[in-house]
Amino acid sequence: MVKSLEARLARLALKGDQSAFAEIVSLYQDKLYHMAYRMLYNRQEAEDVVQDTFLRVYKNLERYDDTMKFSTWIYRIATNLCIDRLRKRKPSYSLDAESSEHEGLDGYSMIPSDNRTPESETLLSETQRIIHQAIETLPAKYKSVMVLRYLQDMSLQEIGDVLDMPVTTIKTRVHRGREFLRKKLEHKL
Repeated sequence: MVKSLEARLARLALKGDQSAFAEIVSLYQDKLYHMAYRMLYNRQEAEDVVQDTFLRVYKNLERYDDTMKFSTWIYRIATNLCIDRLRKRKPSYSLDAESSEHEGLDGYSMIPSDNRTPESETLLSETQRIIHQAIETLPAKYKSVMVLRYLQDMSLQEIGDVLDMPVTTIKTRVHRGREFLRKKLEHKL
């Protein structure tokens, strides 16, 4: 089986090849920053998470199992660091969504993409702000799943791999996260 580029780079970096590790950083720093920013909505914290992720990757390269996708491993590290930061914040949400069983909506589907006018840009900007505020209030266990699903465009299986959870748990959290967002957004949009 042909090893992925990232797996080969990890193996080279483990042997001390600094340029191989620099290439890993180059491949993932922007992707990880965007994911972290979407979870934390704080530029400094997102930058810190990316830096901490690469430090952990570097220190734990010998633990990387090259039978698993490198992207899964690195996203798992970054996501867990984001979740840790979210848990340390004061909660500003209710857990009412936990008992809900209704099908929710994907707030991002409401954002128009073409035929923009100054008026629609203003409305779009306000809509995005409202959606981002709603996502910010999600409990960490739903927020991580929603960001990975709808903003990082990962499949349920990939999210399960990143978070080390069964796909059925991921499906439940996506459902409950959407319901939580639907309840938050139905009064604002």
